[in-house]
Amino acid sequence: MWNQRTPVLTNKRTITSLLLLTLLAIAFGLIAQPTQKKGAAGSVLVADKGKLNILLDGKSVGREEFEIVPSGGNWLAKGSTSITPAQGASSNITGSLTLQPGGAPLTYDWTAQTEKTNGAHVVFANGVAKMTLQMQGAHSFEQDLTFGSPFIVVLDNNLYHQYAVLARVYDWSRRGSQNFSVLIPQELTPGTLSVEAVGSATFDGKSFEGLKVQTSDLELTLYLDNSHRLMRIEVPSAKVSVIRE
Repeated sequence: MWNQRTPVLTNKRTITSLLLLTLLAIAFGLIAQPTQKKGAAGSVLVADKGKLNILLDGKSVGREEFEIVPSGGNWLAKGSTSITPAQGASSNITGSLTLQPGGAPLTYDWTAQTEKTNGAHVVFANGVAKMTLQMQGAHSFEQDLTFGSPFIVVLDNNLYHQYAVLARVYDWSRRGSQNFSVLIPQELTPGTLSVEAVGSATFDGKSFEGLKVQTSDLELTLYLDNSHRLMRIEVPSAKVSVIRE
């Protein structure tokens, strides 16, 4: 969510720029809510599957398909995004995130295809993200990123379903402002963010609960249904919205 190279998804600025990358804006129609399956007792995660329309200044520039499902004793959140900006090269991004029942990441794999194909495998343990990065035409290399807290959320470029995971790990019973360590793997960017419930908002005559996500230089809002499913993301300063189809 962040670079001027294309209106969507690659800013090498900072984690805030990242979060900004490609959220877009326009009205949307909601589909009927499917029955939600819950995983093992004690899990904060809920099974979900859907499609997201990515808009920039009211114009669709891409779509994402995603699924969040139980996987053994853990969970798997995976998605695939196709971006076709008005200018610049098209790109396809995939991500597969394995999570503990409490929402903490265990492993993450991503690939990004533009003119070249890049990818990485990340293993999380004890507040450290061990990343093996592969760039097309180059040798793979490893990098360790250390965080102040062992609990890390993953919010990667153009994979917006990962905000659905963030909405689940937020402690709704406690509410208030809550801080998280965050990693944007495609940018090799660690950082922190704060998340806070901000009450209800109405779109197209339907009411949603807002969850504000903020870094030192970026603010965006997640809009959730009454079961805390992610329905919409808005970044007004970037004229970006991501809308559930």
